[in-house]
Amino acid sequence: MFEIIQREFIYIWYYFEVQLRQIIVYWALGMVIGSVISVFGKQKIHSLMDAIQDRHLGVLGIIPASLIGIASPLCMYGTIPIAASFSQKGMRDDYLAAFMMSSVLLNPQLLIYSAALGSFALCVRFISCFLCGIAAGLVVRYCFKDKHFFNFKGFSERASRDTDPNLLIRFLKNLGRNIKATGPWFLIGVLLSALFQRYVPADAFADLFVNNRGFGLLMAATIGVPLYACGGGTIPLLQQWLVSGMSMGSASAFMITGSATKITNLGALKIVLGIRHFALYIAFIMAFALLSGLVVNLVYIV
Repeated sequence: MFEIIQREFIYIWYYFEVQLRQIIVYWALGMVIGSVISVFGKQKIHSLMDAIQDRHLGVLGIIPASLIGIASPLCMYGTIPIAASFSQKGMRDDYLAAFMMSSVLLNPQLLIYSAALGSFALCVRFISCFLCGIAAGLVVRYCFKDKHFFNFKGFSERASRDTDPNLLIRFLKNLGRNIKATGPWFLIGVLLSALFQRYVPADAFADLFVNNRGFGLLMAATIGVPLYACGGGTIPLLQQWLVSGMSMGSASAFMITGSATKITNLGALKIVLGIRHFALYIAFIMAFALLSGLVVNLVYIV
């Protein structure tokens, strides 16, 4: 019995070590770039949102709002107080919807992580998240134009923790917080990937995601809800799934529903949306993820 356990441990460690070497550079680079943006560029990024409002861009303002959401390095619990401060200054709900939606789905750190999946997957992730932010802004603009979509009562912008007068120390502290927050999930993702390689038969995976593309797409959009805990932690799993035959469309659907329905994001969003709008949010995410997956599969096949 001990020999069997020892042998399995060796196999799992081998897969773990190989996967870790393949992806840790992207994780480390994401940490560094994310901290650089957070410490030195966060205020500039958020001042751009004020500029959008001041320029009266109309519906076109949704486009830069979605891009700014992607560029923002904050998590959802950090984004909501910022959005609340924008709302108090008179920011339109459609701009806020685009900003918050794309911020939920993607940030600079996760964008760098996603490079480990290949250039096409990186482009798919960026474009789908960008368009999802635009779509959310358009829905709020035209379906809720006479009503307030968000309720930011009780929220206020939190004081920044990046206050050390020494810029290097400020950067290192921010980097340390990022590593502490994402490191354990990243390692869990690598471990899950190793377990997948060891114990999930390739034929069974192919039957689920390759031979039944329509069902595989629906399954990927669905499993994104319970499996997604941290963006960095899912990259090793996605990398292995794609190698095993998952379609790029299914991967796209998983990346959208996973990020948008991450349990910490849902907790924050439910507070500012209310029950009815929260239900609409879930329906919107599922519909967009499936549509995105279908389009990506068509493009990728061609």
